[in-house]
Amino acid sequence: MLELYQFELSPYSEKVRLILDFKGLEYRKQEVTPGIGQFEVFRLSGQRQVPVLKDGSEAIADSTAIAQYLDQKFPEPPLTLADPQQQALNVLLEDWADRSFAADVRTVLLGALGWDPSLREAALPNQVPGPLRNLVSAVPSEVFSVLGSGVGLSPETLRTARLNLEQGLQALCQRLQNQPYLLGDRPVLADLAIAAHSLFLKFPTTAAIDIPSGLRGRGVPGLVDNPDYAVFFEWRDRLYREFRRGAAVTPPSSGNGPTKISID
Repeated sequence: MLELYQFELSPYSEKVRLILDFKGLEYRKQEVTPGIGQFEVFRLSGQRQVPVLKDGSEAIADSTAIAQYLDQKFPEPPLTLADPQQQALNVLLEDWADRSFAADVRTVLLGALGWDPSLREAALPNQVPGPLRNLVSAVPSEVFSVLGSGVGLSPETLRTARLNLEQGLQALCQRLQNQPYLLGDRPVLADLAIAAHSLFLKFPTTAAIDIPSGLRGRGVPGLVDNPDYAVFFEWRDRLYREFRRGAAVTPPSSGNGPTKISID
């Protein structure tokens, strides 16, 4: 069976999971413990980043390389398009999703966690007791603003990321106005990559992803509840309903604990 070495709340891991589900492939998730668990990833692939897909003696690192490998070995349904111009756009959109879109989504989520006490509380693992949840939600937003500025999350950085996302979501909504998927009548790699990287914009309701229950269906205020972007989120949620299935899970070998949000 295919094995995916991953972090559960890594959008790059989610991108590979979505591809595997889209192709109807059975696989087992190997949850990697940050730090010590990454030695096994290094042993397999020569680097410490996830996702890594293990297929027998083959170990493939990087979500784009994994997508290419799976599409060559399991060509149906394809992630590519026959028309060269459309395929070029497919490649460009995937690259945009992995780089610009992913970075801006991480930034605005951090900003939202700082400024929205209810979202901050919802992000806590289910095992956190009520008094501690109340304490976390009661921390003034100004404190998070100061902490964010200390690690480069300035108001200007947040404004720029939000503007980038607004422009990107508007463009994506335009493409989805008269067709079911971004490049036509079937999903391709660009659809799956963008959907996966929207994980932190709006958390899916599917049980296939292990997240705190309070986060399901929640997202970044001002974006997920903006009617101008409703077409995008309807498309994303429909894609998840159609294709996302989930997989068998192997827990970390050590350091296992409550689910945490990872923005790596």
